[in-house]
Amino acid sequence: MKLGLFTAAFPSKSLEEVAAWTAENGFETLEIACWPVGKATRRYAGVTTIDVDGFDKEHAKKVQAILKNYGLEISALGYYPNPLHPDPEHREVVIEHLKKVIEAAALVEVPIVGTFIGKDKNKTVPDNLEMYAKIWPPIVKFAAERDVKIAIENCPMIFSYDEWPGGNNLASSPAIWKKMWEIIPDDNFGLNLDPSHLILQMIDYQRVVYDFADKIFHVHAKDLEIDRQGLFENGVLSQGMGWQIPRLPGLGDIDWGRFISALYRVGYDYVISIEHEDRAFEKTEDLIKRGFLLSRDVLRPYIK
Repeated sequence: MKLGLFTAAFPSKSLEEVAAWTAENGFETLEIACWPVGKATRRYAGVTTIDVDGFDKEHAKKVQAILKNYGLEISALGYYPNPLHPDPEHREVVIEHLKKVIEAAALVEVPIVGTFIGKDKNKTVPDNLEMYAKIWPPIVKFAAERDVKIAIENCPMIFSYDEWPGGNNLASSPAIWKKMWEIIPDDNFGLNLDPSHLILQMIDYQRVVYDFADKIFHVHAKDLEIDRQGLFENGVLSQGMGWQIPRLPGLGDIDWGRFISALYRVGYDYVISIEHEDRAFEKTEDLIKRGFLLSRDVLRPYIK
């Protein structure tokens, strides 16, 4: 198993700069953020560590050379938009960019693209699954034709009231994953598993590993702290508003020994990629780096 990080926490750094710091500080892999160049639409989105617009073999060789120079591997390319957005024009734009990310992954010989299913937050789960059944099969097939796996992060994408009431990502729970894979049973379609989003929903993250072992393609290391006072004030029907706090690994409610033990037991032997979204460690670049180092020191004893 290898320890890496997601570059989205370094919006102003080049790939070479991130790679140099990552290698120097004992990480082995990078999950590389590949949003379109432009203004971020939300926190930790809109980061372009690699620009896949016009990406070709020459670009791929340059990326591979940088990673080789620092003794690093790319675990995945990451782009997390809303392909089920209610606006058809928005859907078309993000799906076209997702396809560019998939093509870039094939060129760089990266096996995985991490992304979201998306969701129309104002529609029911069955209605969203109906739309998913039309939109997603061609995307998964497009990736398979390029020998790329799609790893869907299980984040419900409901952190603020503009994402209310249903959140912006359908793939949030075991029941929904089962429905997704009934519709699209393809072997290259699975999970980028993030246990922090299971804490919010009171879902046993160790059982998820056991029950869905064959579908875990990539793993995010992010923690979540339940603010008990906020939960008391707002209740579970607020869906996390006022009481879910994204934290660095070791600073929240996840028992990382239990979680990683489960991964070893089912034979997962790929990458754990630290996803840094902790507000207490984000005001300066030095704090961001400190957060990654703290996470490294929490996780490293379990990862060899």
